[in-house]
Parts: sequence; structure tokens; C-alpha cells
Amino acid sequence: MGKSFKILCLTRFVFILQWLIFLTCFKTYRGARVDESPYVVLFWHGRLALMPFAFRHFKCGKKRAYVMISHHKDGEYIAKIIKLYGLNSVRGSTSRGASGALKAAFKVLDENDDIIITPDGPRGPYHSISDGAILLAHKKNVKIRILNYEASRFWQFKSWDKMILPKPFSKIVYRLSEPLDVSQLSKDEAKEFLQREFEKIRQSDGFKE
Repeated sequence: MGKSFKILCLTRFVFILQWLIFLTCFKTYRGARVDESPYVVLFWHGRLALMPFAFRHFKCGKKRAYVMISHHKDGEYIAKIIKLYGLNSVRGSTSRGASGALKAAFKVLDENDDIIITPDGPRGPYHSISDGAILLAHKKNVKIRILNYEASRFWQFKSWDKMILPKPFSKIVYRLSEPLDVSQLSKDEAKEFLQREFEKIRQSDGFKE
């Protein structure tokens, strides 16, 4: 009972804090909403803090989104928080104990829903692309979309992912990329290509100091 109550209190606190910050900020959205096709959607682990609001904006009708979340202790909190936003989760990682997580992700794509992955999660290296993200796109012949946000003012945590939390009343630019086709690329070529696309978005949407 004690642990459950602690989790409940923490998840509700984070949920309310996210909303309070988000409601004060000035938001811009770039890119079209997802369509009926299934996608592998990628975003950096360090952009997790206010990412649930991007899913709410870019979603397509009743199409579902499943976020891949590790079995690590922190993952339990994250799974419960995103559930408050109407998001589903797949527990596991494409880099550690991947078999079960990949099978679940294949099923999501087979049902024409989206699987959302932090390709550098759950523990890095920072801004790296996991093999699993490419494997999913190749095996199911689906395209990849990149999801990102940049903020004009933010706090940056001293964590491996250098997570940012936008400050109240800051400007936030959310972006969902066009579908990216990696079907003709090798695993390493696909990783390099996606790294470049992530950087293009950061350069385009980032705020100059």
C-alpha cells in the first residue's frame, strides 16, 4: 500500500507540473499530423518531459500510440504518467532484453498503430540510435518519423540524457518530421541518416542565445 500510494502521489504531481508549465508556454507546431499508416516514431530521451503534449496534437483520430518503456524502476513511473495522457506503453527495450519488446512492437505495427521509441534510451549513449529502431522499420517495411521539441528557456538536468524542462512562459517549438524511408539503407547508413535528420531539426527549430 505504501509503495502504491507513493507512486500515485508522484505521478499525479508530475502530471500537474507538466500541465502547469505547458499551459503557460507559447507553442508552435510544425509538421503534419500522422496519417493512417503505421510508423516508428523516434524522439530523444532528453525530450521526454513535455513530449506527451506532442502526441496529443499530432495524433490521427482513434489511432493508438504505444511508447516503448524500459523495465527499469523509472519506467514504472513513466508508464503511469503517460497513461494519464491516454497513451499506451510497451514494456521493454530494443537494446536490453529486446526479444519480448520487439515482438510486442511488431504486433503494434501490424495493427496499424504507431510505436514510439527513444532510440538512445533507456540509458544511452547520449543521442545514439539503437539497432532495434532500425530493425522494426526494416522488418515491417514502415517509415520513420522524428518527433522533437525545442524551448527558448529551460532547465537542463545533470543526467546522462541532458534532459531539458522548459521554463514557464517560454516558447516551445514542436515538430513531427515527414515520413523517412530507410528501407534501402543498411543499418549503419540508416543510423547516420537519422542522426543528420535529428540535427537538421535541432538547427532549424532551436533558439539562438
